[in-house]
Amino acid sequence: VQLVESGGSLVQAGGSLRLSCVVSGSTFSVNTMGWYRQPPGKQRERVAIITTGGGITKYGDSVKGRFTVSRDNAKNTLYLQMDSLKPEDTAVYYCNAAIKATITAPPYDYWGQGTQVTVSS
Repeated sequence: VQLVESGGSLVQAGGSLRLSCVVSGSTFSVNTMGWYRQPPGKQRERVAIITTGGGITKYGDSVKGRFTVSRDNAKNTLYLQMDSLKPEDTAVYYCNAAIKATITAPPYDYWGQGTQVTVSS
């Protein structure tokens, strides 16, 4: 199983970016997915999570009202629409997914390699 993020870039403050994360490999089910970020010199923090059917989403306080998480289960893809970007959003953004490899296997946390988002002032 692999998670591959894309969409990171350099953008000016106030701009927008859309991140994508594609899950590939043999999976039985992809459960809760989420985006996390790690700013320079800081610990990784949760940005947003979304449940399997997309019915429940949760956001970190610093991104509420500006970021939107969504998923397309048919494409095994997770998205993060980021609007009104601020310099403090600069970080490496990581995709996370709880995945069952088989019907009997417990969910296991998988991580992508990260994509860099840089917001200039």
